[in-house]
This record gives sequence, structure tokens and C-alpha cells, in this order.
Amino acid sequence: MADPTQTDTNQAHAIDTPLHEVRVDLGSRGYDICIGGGALAHLADRLRAVTPSGRVAVVTDETVHALHGEALAGALSDFQTHMIVRPEGEDQKSMEGLDAVLDSLFRAGFDRSDTVLAFGGGVIGDLTGFAASVFKRGAPFVQVPTTLLAQVDSSVGGKTAINNAYGKNLVGAFYQPRLVLIDTDLLSTLPLRQIKAGYAEIVKYGLIDRPEFFSALDDGLGKRVLDRDADALREAISVSCAAKADVVAQDEREGGVRALLNLGHTFAHALERVAGYGGALLHGEAVSAGLDMAFEFSARTTLCPQLAADRVRNHLTRLSMPTRLDMSHFLGDPDSVMSHMRQDKKNSGGQITLILCHDIGRSFVHPGVDEAELAAYLEDIAP
Repeated sequence: MADPTQTDTNQAHAIDTPLHEVRVDLGSRGYDICIGGGALAHLADRLRAVTPSGRVAVVTDETVHALHGEALAGALSDFQTHMIVRPEGEDQKSMEGLDAVLDSLFRAGFDRSDTVLAFGGGVIGDLTGFAASVFKRGAPFVQVPTTLLAQVDSSVGGKTAINNAYGKNLVGAFYQPRLVLIDTDLLSTLPLRQIKAGYAEIVKYGLIDRPEFFSALDDGLGKRVLDRDADALREAISVSCAAKADVVAQDEREGGVRALLNLGHTFAHALERVAGYGGALLHGEAVSAGLDMAFEFSARTTLCPQLAADRVRNHLTRLSMPTRLDMSHFLGDPDSVMSHMRQDKKNSGGQITLILCHDIGRSFVHPGVDEAELAAYLEDIAP
């Protein structure tokens, strides 16, 4: 049985421990990302500062609710809460999943002064954010991400979406949260596969425009992250969130530089579409392979040195991260892969846009990619 005195001491310590804060500077719509172990103990105070009412609707999934629902309920004990617990899985990001969340909000009598809080991974965050954006034309939205991928990527920046028959995240809205609260302690229950999926997005930031961060990851920080070292997690999450916040502040709606955040993602989304959304391929696993493919294609088309592409693949391989070489079972039909890449949201004028690289830390937007070169590449790597 737990010692109640010890529990109280731990809670007090968590509250006294300062959080690392990153500001997403969007003027009147700006918000803080609060990062640290025990961050849930700060949730009530942070919510009072950013939400207009004392009612909170929490959207979560069955797994997260079973693991951390009691802790969240304790953190929200001063609020009137309504729990919406959905099944786990990518298929929740659908019109049916959206309708279920909205129906629950209406039945509970919520209005647009009440807060909708996402407590889960990227699927829950995307679904909840989109629901909040359309519920009575917009309700306050807060992110409390519980996976590493959501903590460093999908919870920040205001992209909300569901999937449809044509692809991933094709129905959605830009809708910024009022607050992102990241409790690194929640990662203790996350399977290693999910930690690795999140790590792919961490590596991405170094490859986009922070070569010194990639070097630190390559020199040992990355292994410490995968080992769930508390200091390493806090550092890597903070750098990743700061990198994304900088880009979002410059380009909130992906009209320019924000497209760089999709490095590796055009390949990744095509791989996910081929794999289906049943769990055979996680988003972060596809991104890891997509980063490798973006550098491999860049080197093949003489846009970047082969040495850079080799360094990226070697780093991923050393940490047992997926590379293109692990994707053969999804690359057997090059025409299908190409067809899915043509559906990507970054495309313009009927032409495919890719994020490619001149070197590590020197990514760029490449509109109008030569489809013959891309098709030849996909043919060559098909098993």
C-alpha cells in the first residue's frame, strides 16, 4: 500500500519543480508549451490561466485512460469534467470518430466557453483538436500529449485533422491550442516501439536545420532518449518543441517554410496508405524510413552528398530505427506508392512537391519534382 505522506511529498516536489517553457509566438493566439517531469501537477493552475470556464471535456482512449486516467482526474479535481473515452487506433480519426466526440459534447451540454482537452497520442490530439475547432464554431482546446511523437510534433502547431478514403489528414483545420502541457513521466508506460516512433520526429528537426542537434543525437543523446533518460528526454523534447515553435511562428498555415516540417513525410504518408491504418506501420516508423528515403533520393539526384545520406541511414540503423530497407513489403507496387504521393497536401498545380536536402541541416522545399526521376527511384527500390 502506498504511503500517503510520501505521495503528498512527491506531489509537492512536482509542483515546486519548475517546468521548461517554450513560447509559440502567434500574437494574441500564442501559447506556452510546458515541459517536465510531474507536469500534471501544474495542470490545474495552467488551465485556470487560459480557459474561461470551470468545465473541461477530456477526450482520451481506452489505453491511456486505464494507465493515467486516475492521475488526470486528480489533476482536474477542482474542475467539472466530462470524460469521452474512445477506442485506441488510427481509425478513430474518421468522420465516425468525429461525430462520436461531437455528439458526446452536445449531450453533456457543453458550450463554446468550455474547454476540450486532448489526453493521448497524436490520434487523440488530431481528432480532439478538429472537434474543438468545429464545435459551435470553436471551443478552447488544450493538449496534454502522452506519447513521445505527440509531445515533440503533433501537439504543437495547431494542425488538426481526420483521415478519409483519399489519404491521411486530408480533412482538417489549423486550430491552435491554448496550452500544451508535456509530462515526461507519462512516457514511462509507453512501449519501446512507440518511443522509437517519436524519436523519428526528434531526428527530423536536426536534419531540417539544426545540424548541431543531429550531431548531439548521433553522439549519444539519441540513445539516451531511447533509454528514457529523464534529462535526455527533457532536452530533446525542449529542443524539438523550440524548433517547431520557431517555424510555426514564421508560417502558421504552411504557406512557405512550415512545409519543411514535412521532411520525409511525403514518402511516409504513402507508406502508411499502402500499409493501411491497422497498426502494421506506425506513423513514426514510416517517418523514420521516409527520412532515409528523402536523403537517398536527394543523393541519387545529386542534390546532396552520398556521405550525408549514408550518415543518416547509419544513425537510424545503429539505433534500430526503421529505414527504407525495412519497407520492402510496402514498396512492391511503385505505381501505387506514386499514386498516394500525388495526393499529398503540399502538391501544387498537379505536380509533386518534396522536402529534400542539400546536406544534414540544409533541407529545402522542392516543388515540381521530376516525376520520371521519382518513378525510376521507386522502381529501383521495389523488391
